[in-house]
Amino acid sequence: MQFLDVKTDYAFKKVFGSEDSKDKLISFLNALIFENRPRKIKDLTIVDPYNIPLLDGMKNSYVDVKAILDDNSKVIIEMPVLNHAGFEKRILYNLAKNYSVQLNKAEDYHLLNPVIALNIVDFTMFKESEKVITNFKLLEKEDFIDYSDDIELIFIELPKFKKALNELQSLADEWIYFLKNAGSLEYVPKDLDITIQNSFDTLNEANFSKEELETQHKRKEFISIQKLAILKAKTDGLKQGLEEGREQGIEQGLEQGREEGKQEMKEQLIVNAYREGTPTDIIAGFMKMSEEEILKLLHGVKDL
Repeated sequence: MQFLDVKTDYAFKKVFGSEDSKDKLISFLNALIFENRPRKIKDLTIVDPYNIPLLDGMKNSYVDVKAILDDNSKVIIEMPVLNHAGFEKRILYNLAKNYSVQLNKAEDYHLLNPVIALNIVDFTMFKESEKVITNFKLLEKEDFIDYSDDIELIFIELPKFKKALNELQSLADEWIYFLKNAGSLEYVPKDLDITIQNSFDTLNEANFSKEELETQHKRKEFISIQKLAILKAKTDGLKQGLEEGREQGIEQGLEQGREEGKQEMKEQLIVNAYREGTPTDIIAGFMKMSEEEILKLLHGVKDL
């Protein structure tokens, strides 16, 4: 069996944002947000359920699913598929907008309900922390006095999740494992929660038409190429900085090591792209190398 990569538009919304997604979304949110809280979600309403057949022309670089919980609070689930400039501010803006639009004119502020923004990112955001899940609220800076529970930001950084199937310890672990690995598995792990097993069934490529699969695969390829472009831009920026340093006489002997440095940066770009899940054939085309050359380079890299 082969499964769609849940980190792409169509697959993510197929699992969490379609008409029959309620049980999956309740399990997912209870595990990721409410696992250590006394209150659990019993019911929710998916806001504007995704119309699965309408896929052509989708260009949004953000996957989002919105749900109203049984206590009238709202959860916004977003997956920023590309780490481009300004995405952090967009997340804040979207959270604030969803909080503020709850009121009509002349309505009292006490009618505002909490809003939680759950963001699943396929790149590292907080290098200073090894935590896979980070939670942000409004707190006093020194004494950490809680100002309000109405606004909450939660991030799940998939690259930091390293657990193998036999190391999973909680339902949260199982859902993150599913998010990160579903697209690369060829079977449904039987030890996972039954709701997650059903989510694999939802992604089974055998259930999709050729047109749906082709469109989804093109979307995945587009995302991979964009990630490579971002990595290359960072590498080029570093190279430019080194060149400027040489011209200003800041770093002695830079010219001698310039070619070595360029090759090292090129290899690091390839390794980073592979670690982020970019297929080797896409990397090869982008770098104008053969796939054999890419595989040979990666074979000598530890901890991939």
